[in-house]
Amino acid sequence: MSFYETCKAVALSITTIFSLPFHIGNNGPSNQAVLSFGDINAVKASPRFPAPHGPESGESFICEYPTLGDGWESCSTPDDRECWLKGPNDTYDINTDYEIRAPPGITREYYLEVDEMPINGDGVVNPDGKVFNQTYPGPWIQACWGDTIKVTVKNKLQFNGTTIHWHGIRQNGTFEMDGVNGVSQCPIAPEDSYTYEFKAVQYGSSWYHSHYSLQYADGLAGPITIYGPSSSNYDEGRDPILITDWSHHSAFESWQRELTLEPGLPTMNGVLINGIGNFAGSFPTERYNMTVTKGKKYILRIINTSVDTTWIFSIDNHNLTVMSTDFVPIKPYDTDHIVIGIGQRYHVVLNADPINTDKFPAASDGNYWIRTVATTGCQGFEVGNEPDERQGILRYNASSIDVPTTFRTNYSLACRDENYTSLEPILQWNVTPVDLGAAQPYVVGTDQSPNRPASGDNFAFWSFGANPMWLNFSDPTVLNLDNTTWDTDYVVVPDSNKGGWVYMAIAAPEANQAILSNKTFPTAAHPLHLHGHDFAILAQGDNVTEIANTTLKFDNPPRRDVALLQAGGFLVVAFKADNPGSWLFHCHIAWHASSGLAIQILERQQELQALFTEERLKEPKRVCGNWDSWFSDKANLWNATGVFQDDSGI
Repeated sequence: MSFYETCKAVALSITTIFSLPFHIGNNGPSNQAVLSFGDINAVKASPRFPAPHGPESGESFICEYPTLGDGWESCSTPDDRECWLKGPNDTYDINTDYEIRAPPGITREYYLEVDEMPINGDGVVNPDGKVFNQTYPGPWIQACWGDTIKVTVKNKLQFNGTTIHWHGIRQNGTFEMDGVNGVSQCPIAPEDSYTYEFKAVQYGSSWYHSHYSLQYADGLAGPITIYGPSSSNYDEGRDPILITDWSHHSAFESWQRELTLEPGLPTMNGVLINGIGNFAGSFPTERYNMTVTKGKKYILRIINTSVDTTWIFSIDNHNLTVMSTDFVPIKPYDTDHIVIGIGQRYHVVLNADPINTDKFPAASDGNYWIRTVATTGCQGFEVGNEPDERQGILRYNASSIDVPTTFRTNYSLACRDENYTSLEPILQWNVTPVDLGAAQPYVVGTDQSPNRPASGDNFAFWSFGANPMWLNFSDPTVLNLDNTTWDTDYVVVPDSNKGGWVYMAIAAPEANQAILSNKTFPTAAHPLHLHGHDFAILAQGDNVTEIANTTLKFDNPPRRDVALLQAGGFLVVAFKADNPGSWLFHCHIAWHASSGLAIQILERQQELQALFTEERLKEPKRVCGNWDSWFSDKANLWNATGVFQDDSGI
């Protein structure tokens, strides 16, 4: 059974990767919700306290640190959210170097079932939905800073394997828990289970999603929050806000139909906020609602889980205080809108005190539009059929059913990231300076892939590196750590630099910028995501011809794990080579990733080999054995050409 026929797309990039030393600073189970095993009331040790910004349902989520002993207590208050834990001679707070140390929490156990379910998100049923625990979005996984998160995933899909990626989680020392089939594991076969276990050394919000081809586009996504300190004060929390573009068909069906019968990328139908949407602007349709009390401050956790759309989020007549980007706490700044690329997350504080101006007066009925505006050039909707941007309502009166009559300010709709200079991390990185001109970028482009997806076909796939990525589900990188050479389809970039920085310069030239190559370039922007790391953004621009003369910022540059490579622009990033693994670096537009726009950065291979003993490889090998057995048993179901995998695998 084929996922889709092929990708008739062309992409070209310029990439360079090189290394220098770095210096570390002185800071030192069906139809049921997520199961949390164990009674949180059973542990009475100190300190034990409700998460300061837990679920809005009123149920307390308890943070526990039983091994810290006497004299430790929570120090997070509405007037000081920068503090987390205070002890006799130590403190964990916003200035603690979370890359080096975290408080010793407890183990949080969860259970997820991956299954099929029709999804009616916006008044039109998608019959081919894929969900966690029969809910969309998936259940909210919660933990506290320093906890160990343990999630058992059972696959109940009929015709797909699955893997789950914990987006943005460092996975330092736990490469096999990263959840990328063909890289860190084989797919989990139908009726098989796999347990992911990793440390929550960071804090903030993110999402978990399938990394098996296009599955997350069909509904396999959910929020995850790790409670910890914040750089701006607030009174209460609100549940995560997941924003996604949405289709009324399976992504696999759309891809196959539109790429084989109607050339061009597939298009989406609408937008959902936490699974609720309003197709074609039909006002009777349910909308996402949030009720607040005037005068209070609320922490909002905003996550873009889209397939192909960069969003601008705003609430009419209200300002937002931005205090974290992805998992990185930053110095707070105020704005009336935020730009959110695919995979990006923001913690912001909403001040429930409407702004009243002559041009944009406050609403007399206390109802305001929550807006999700698709950016120009970075959206996957048919021209003329873009969704209504008014997809949610902020209410000061919970009993109100009135439709807001408010307006938004006239902000730019250009596809971009948040302003570079606004993103100032609290925990500083000082990157070892390097001369970009000393690096020799290499040009990579389209790769004709004969015999893919079937004999006789010859298509051009997106490529990032020397070849478009094409992984073997049954032969993941984790089982090949002794390799000295690699299949070019795996697009492995070795980097054994110990204790140093890895630098990458990437460009997306357009046709009129062909001075960089004698090839042609499409107009496309790419939200680029790195697994296993945060990266420092040394430079980011919208004109690739300026890359050679750009000034790189080495003194505490902005950092995150997703950044936008603008169409016709460039991106220069650096990260610490401190995490042994083979880490995926890929475009988070689902269509682009499926068609090969990814590389693997093989980091500190010798240490990785030493970590993965035969004992540690037992479980990955068991999962691979069950996958191979299931695949062999079902081989007669595949189409006449014998094609099963016809995308990159990620």
